[in-house]
Amino acid sequence: MPAALADTSQIICEVWASNVEEEMRKIRQIIQSYNSIAMDTEFPGVVVRPIGEFRSTVDYQYQLLRCNVDLLKIIQLGLSFMNEDGDYPPGTTTWQFNFKFNLTNSLFITLEDMYSQDSIDLLQNSGLQFKKHEEEGIDTLYFAELLMTSGLVLCENVKWLSFHSGYDFGYLVKLLTDTRLPEEEHEFFQILNLFFPAIYDVKYLMKSCKNLKGGLQEVADQLELKRIGRQHQAGSDSLLTGMAFFRMKELFFEDNIDDAKYCGRLYGLGSGSTQNQNGISSSSQEETNNKH
Repeated sequence: MPAALADTSQIICEVWASNVEEEMRKIRQIIQSYNSIAMDTEFPGVVVRPIGEFRSTVDYQYQLLRCNVDLLKIIQLGLSFMNEDGDYPPGTTTWQFNFKFNLTNSLFITLEDMYSQDSIDLLQNSGLQFKKHEEEGIDTLYFAELLMTSGLVLCENVKWLSFHSGYDFGYLVKLLTDTRLPEEEHEFFQILNLFFPAIYDVKYLMKSCKNLKGGLQEVADQLELKRIGRQHQAGSDSLLTGMAFFRMKELFFEDNIDDAKYCGRLYGLGSGSTQNQNGISSSSQEETNNKH
């Protein structure tokens, strides 16, 4: 384990409404030297399924993503920072942003606060504090303003590292544009590539890695990586995603990943999809939680 990660109590910073400005100021400095960002989100699962006729399984998967991202709200965002060699900044390496989210069952509940009970149970068992999210969570519109001017998005020299990340980037595109996702997948990718010009999805990279299989934790175990923090929390998952990317880059790609083949591809969507990757019959829980 790198020396920068020896003190596990300091490396993941919890961010709420009270300290989001201060922490984003720090991130604006860190991104100048550590421009590889491993990212993960937590969200309330899958609650609806599209109906009608679809051109292909791939089209169905995007419409499934679109209708759920449009209805639901992001709960957590984890960002972990590394340089091009996979080294971490001294001290804090990971920021876990906790957004406003209301679980209260009342007559005034909004569509944005809908959720899958199975997903919420999983997140609660993983330590998410939903009462604190309701009272102290970050406003997503304000966070979008901070993110837009942070130097993290709209920058070709920033590399985004992720794992099975269609939904993750769906929520980020929704957050940044403050509107519904486009009806057509190719339009979604145009917007995605504008905000995030360089994306590497570890799950997609695995297609070229013999014997690597499964969700993030299973892959990390195969790569003999040690998790820091708790599974199914965005900060810990983002950090493990970054570790997996650089270990795979070394072991399977000789430290040289072909951008033409891998950059900008999301597993299960568009050019990152094959017909048998995500069947239409797959369950809600599989869609949202098997990635970890």
